[in-house]
Amino acid sequence: MKISKIDLSKAQEDLAQLIYNTPVLSSSAINAMVGAEIYFKCENFQKTGSFKARGASHALLKLSVVEKTKGVATHSSGNHGQALAWAAQRLGIKCWVVMPENSPAVKIAAVRGYGAEVHLCPSNLPAREAGLKAVQDKTGAVFIPPYNHHNIIIGQSTAAAELLAEQPNLDAIFAPVGGGGLLAGTALAAHYFSPQTKVYAGEPAGADDAYRSFYSGTLVEEHEPNTIADGLRTTLGSINFPIIQQHVNAIYSCAEEEIIAAMRLIYERLKIVIEPSCAVPFACLIKNADAFHGQKVGIILSGGNVDLGKLPF
Repeated sequence: MKISKIDLSKAQEDLAQLIYNTPVLSSSAINAMVGAEIYFKCENFQKTGSFKARGASHALLKLSVVEKTKGVATHSSGNHGQALAWAAQRLGIKCWVVMPENSPAVKIAAVRGYGAEVHLCPSNLPAREAGLKAVQDKTGAVFIPPYNHHNIIIGQSTAAAELLAEQPNLDAIFAPVGGGGLLAGTALAAHYFSPQTKVYAGEPAGADDAYRSFYSGTLVEEHEPNTIADGLRTTLGSINFPIIQQHVNAIYSCAEEEIIAAMRLIYERLKIVIEPSCAVPFACLIKNADAFHGQKVGIILSGGNVDLGKLPF
């Protein structure tokens, strides 16, 4: 399936009543420090605290009447499960979420709070997939994956589309990359709505499968992530990879201490709460500041679902 400009425009219309058009913030102190004009698209203020509400809502809107009647299911340790449960509740669709038993209690409570039925499983992918299959076998629910899905990608594109509408002359736009749904959506939004804007990704060096895939030209399957950026520990999706290959200019990686320093800087200067994954593109921009000197740069701040008792600074 080729994703078209019409698909992206229609998604913006369809989601207008469901999600927030989140604010864009800037800081003169940060601009002076980096030597560029930076515009932060604050998806930490989005429904359920992350950009995931966009993709989940769009995927549910695209289901048939019969599929909506059957309900939806997924496996998730956090943001996608919360977003799907919230979107399903808003649209009157039954939802089941399989979650690792070591998921933060606050995230399990949030998924239940949005009306979804939670099934706990051991903390490994085979157990998650087996749990999901058991739910589907019993209920007939439709699986909504977190990132490797055309309608998820189209939904995630709306964050960058909004940013580009508000700041139409961006030289560059940065997004984090884990599974690649947000990055693929961001790349398509720039391609269709602002072709002169170059697209870059930030990834932790401790979970750099997208970086290795991008520069080798082959999707890296083996992946043992070790990073504080828990939202970026997932493996790059097979649907997302060719979109990223075609429309992303470069992927940068950064070290853990660089992520923590960038995260702290956003707390100090923008006075907002973000999660570690969110700081990764900003960390990569700081690290490569010379390449963006004097440019107008957008950054998608992906979410703010952080355990405040475990801040790294």
